[in-house]
Amino acid sequence: MFGDSAVGGADVESVWRKGWGARCEEKSTQTGVISTTEAGTQSCCFQDAGVQTDVGKESLQAAGLPPAPPVDYAGLLSFLQNVEEVVIRELNKNWRSHAFDGFEVNWLDQNETVSCLHSLTYPEAQEQKLQVTSLSWNATGAVVACSYGRVEDGDWSTEKSYVCTWNLDRRGLNPSRPDLVVEIPSSVMCLAFHPQQPSLVAGGLFSGEVLVWDTSRLEDPLVWRTGMTDDTHTDPVYQVGWLQPTKHGHPFHVLSVSTDGKILVWQEERDGLLKITDGFALVSQQIPRSTKLKKHSRGDMAVGVTSLSFSHFEPSVFVTGTEGGSVLKCSTAVETVAVLQRGGSFPLKAPAQFVFSPHGGPVYSVSCSPFHRNLFLSGGTDGHIHLHSMLQAQPLLSLQLSKKYIFSVRWSPVRPLVFAAATGEGEVQLFDFGKSAQKPSISIQQTADHTPVYCLEFNGKQAQLLAAGDGSGTVKIWQLSSDFTEGGPRELNHLDQLANEITD
Repeated sequence: MFGDSAVGGADVESVWRKGWGARCEEKSTQTGVISTTEAGTQSCCFQDAGVQTDVGKESLQAAGLPPAPPVDYAGLLSFLQNVEEVVIRELNKNWRSHAFDGFEVNWLDQNETVSCLHSLTYPEAQEQKLQVTSLSWNATGAVVACSYGRVEDGDWSTEKSYVCTWNLDRRGLNPSRPDLVVEIPSSVMCLAFHPQQPSLVAGGLFSGEVLVWDTSRLEDPLVWRTGMTDDTHTDPVYQVGWLQPTKHGHPFHVLSVSTDGKILVWQEERDGLLKITDGFALVSQQIPRSTKLKKHSRGDMAVGVTSLSFSHFEPSVFVTGTEGGSVLKCSTAVETVAVLQRGGSFPLKAPAQFVFSPHGGPVYSVSCSPFHRNLFLSGGTDGHIHLHSMLQAQPLLSLQLSKKYIFSVRWSPVRPLVFAAATGEGEVQLFDFGKSAQKPSISIQQTADHTPVYCLEFNGKQAQLLAAGDGSGTVKIWQLSSDFTEGGPRELNHLDQLANEITD
């Protein structure tokens, strides 16, 4: 019925497409040209006018007011001519005067003039309840070193202590992780960086030994030591320093000060040892007498030295503070041999030349002015700071800053009238004699529990930085405002006036 079949294809032409293409066409149009014209106008002239009322005589009479007095122009001219010379002279005085040079009104609160930049700690030393006994900035001013030990109750035990350094310019500074930690088998009492070589630092121990470390050697930084010999100190070393030799080109020597009465000068030798090259001893019978001062004990007993400061103007002159409260002017240019009960292999000399008015207890700190050859400061356990002149026994000024001890006092390296003091009540006090000679410009409470501040040091390269170490084992870096770093040109004159005061 149904079957498959194949048929041819069929094409159907689209009538719609064919018709649409035939009806498409393109057309365009354009408007005619539009005429435009620009024109401007400006007034050809202008005029300003003003008016002022003028009270005439008739108006004054009508108002019942007295007539205006006549102006004596000739008299005014004569007066100005007479005073002209005086006025010009006073004006010339004013513009030459420096009375207000450097004066700036301080609108800030007192506490805002000093801020804490860093608070540095070594947790292991704090766990041992060690105190910061000394501070020192290196020659570049970037690195601060501190020694840990015990100030008041040190002993001869083998309890280890530490020397730590922080580079404040280092990126990523960790305040509780020092860049270098050196373990020491005895309490470290003092430190001093080399004045020219940034990596060398000297230290004095409670055992009487003096060491020198190279902080660039992280594995074994110890480079020199005195060892324990007949010439070594027999008491704790309370201060070390670096002494410029008299001969040009020779290396610096290490200076050490101890309560055994000796001031020793050391020179590096082979095999890492320090050898004594010069020395001095304070003996009671060789200290000059003064009828105005307390009598000294007789005999050849050693006078314990607790602090020392060299003059910045005479390299051979230095000032010492002692355990008994005496303050002495001394000289390295002496030939008198010290009379000692027990001598060493090297003869020591008697340097004392003049005695100043004593403190009421041990003198923990002395500081010679870097701006005046005769002025120095001393501070002791009586809580007083004395401003002394090298030329007289009595102090120019005596300030009671604390009911407890004064542990450290330092002149500013950039401001002649500014100094800082560390007290046993946990304060850092900044004085400016240009503002007041009786009270501090600012008192900073470094420790919340009034733990003593034992040491402080200005940064000689970065004048705005002051480091202070306390009994809690913390070193705080204080940033000073320009009030304490920038002074006027008349400060030296003011300092001269202080030095020239004479006391009876």
